[in-house]
Amino acid sequence: MKSLKLIYALIVILLFSQCAKQSSPMGGPRDEDPPVLLEANPVDQSLNVKPSEITITFDEYIKLDNPNKNIIITPRLNKDEIITAALKNQVIVELNQELEDNTTYVFNFQNSVQDLSEGNPAENLKLVFSTGDFIDSLQLRGKINNYWPTQQYDPRNVIIGLYLENDTTDLFTAAPYYLTRADSLGEFQIENIKEGNYKAYAWFDANNSTKAEFKSEPYDFLPEVIEIKENLEGIRFNLSQSDLTEFRLTRSSYTNGSYDFVLNKNQIEEEIKVEGLGENIFYSTEDKRIRLFSNQSISDSLLVNLQLIDSVYNKIDTAIWAKFPDTERRPEKLTMNANSGKNFTDTLFASIKFNKPVLTIRTDSLYIPVDSTTRIQIKEEMFSFQDSIKRTELLFKIPISDTLGIEIFTFTALDSTFQDIQGQYNEDEIRANYRKIKKETLADLLSGTIQGAEPPFIIQLIDSKNEVYKEQKLTNSNDFVFRGIEAGTYKIRVIEDQNGNGRWDPSNFYQERLAERVFYFLDDKGAIGSIILKSGWTNEGIVIQGNESTGILK
Repeated sequence: MKSLKLIYALIVILLFSQCAKQSSPMGGPRDEDPPVLLEANPVDQSLNVKPSEITITFDEYIKLDNPNKNIIITPRLNKDEIITAALKNQVIVELNQELEDNTTYVFNFQNSVQDLSEGNPAENLKLVFSTGDFIDSLQLRGKINNYWPTQQYDPRNVIIGLYLENDTTDLFTAAPYYLTRADSLGEFQIENIKEGNYKAYAWFDANNSTKAEFKSEPYDFLPEVIEIKENLEGIRFNLSQSDLTEFRLTRSSYTNGSYDFVLNKNQIEEEIKVEGLGENIFYSTEDKRIRLFSNQSISDSLLVNLQLIDSVYNKIDTAIWAKFPDTERRPEKLTMNANSGKNFTDTLFASIKFNKPVLTIRTDSLYIPVDSTTRIQIKEEMFSFQDSIKRTELLFKIPISDTLGIEIFTFTALDSTFQDIQGQYNEDEIRANYRKIKKETLADLLSGTIQGAEPPFIIQLIDSKNEVYKEQKLTNSNDFVFRGIEAGTYKIRVIEDQNGNGRWDPSNFYQERLAERVFYFLDDKGAIGSIILKSGWTNEGIVIQGNESTGILK
């Protein structure tokens, strides 16, 4: 009986010992060692080989993390044909395609190969071999920058690609011949390049397609073909987004009181010529739409000349006959919204935007109540239309006395204050609040200079909500001064407005035109810096350094 109990105990011990070999005991040390390469076929730096399959063996069981994204293969292969699998302690890559003659291939596995238990990635795992009798060794090094970074932007998702000079594809149509990804600092390096002439691009590959989406992904390009016959350093890309979609008028028609021109994307400039514009005909602009209104029916068709420009300077220049017939349909309601929630010191700046042109305003219904018996009456000289042939935005400039003992001022517009071009009155009231703050709570001064760039400039103070708090344009000077700033934390952004049109112009790849430069005040580590301003403070001597232009730095 004792012997049976002894045998049973030994069996239990053996079972537990076998289990212990499968995994670390609870509370034991964590495996922090990465997989170690034992052998590869073909061997790294092999010559005159054309493998149909690559096998890499490690010292432990492994797994693969997103191999389609994380394994970078250069020159370009058809990734749709490649099958990559992890089998126990091996990575097997089936190429399923013919390799080019006399070409050096690089398989950079980055962090894709990890141990099975803890996910530790194999370090510096790269396999290089040549189908010819030598290894190409030229290198391209540089850095990427993003003019308009967002929280979603990670430089490690930026692809830098080289295309052969005679390649008919580009960053929007096919994966590059050579490619790499930037690191967390935005630096990149492409190795083992064959001597030759190349077109160079960089883009944020959000959807992991190894191609750029010009409507949704920031990109940049070198306008000139580069000759690589020696190692090149100092390549610079500045990413930004631009919609290169063809600019089209998709339809035009009379719709419920307005003649509408519907576009496939928004215009940034418009010139409209039609008889009676600004007298009995006005227009509004909405998302991808221009609406032409008349305050009377017109029996004959009117010739409307449209000249429109989009953000990348594509143009529409057309003439269309528009009609304004009688209709019994009830026009859409007049709607409006105000810029409520703003602070001010001695002058209240308010604005109201309308969905249609407004023709008449009852000023007796416009006021700011002070108490139950006192109000500030808003007079005609206190407001004007932002554009007199649109009449869709009213700007108010209302002086407020310091003697009034309230802090919150409620701008009030009663119902039936505004009448639009179709005879509709506003059915709802507007009550928008604005806060009066004391001048002594403001920072006195923020000033500095811009180096490494030439005016004209647009310089912006960006608040903690990432909105433009103040903006000024510098035409002939590199020095800027902001006064009377609300206490808070700000960033400073500068746009190098090369053509002086008062806005930032994106790149146009098809016209080989680069985007206008954008740069920021940087901290000691070279990141976008913040400036804290407090009441009564003066902050002078700020230096904003212009970043390098796209291209090869000399």
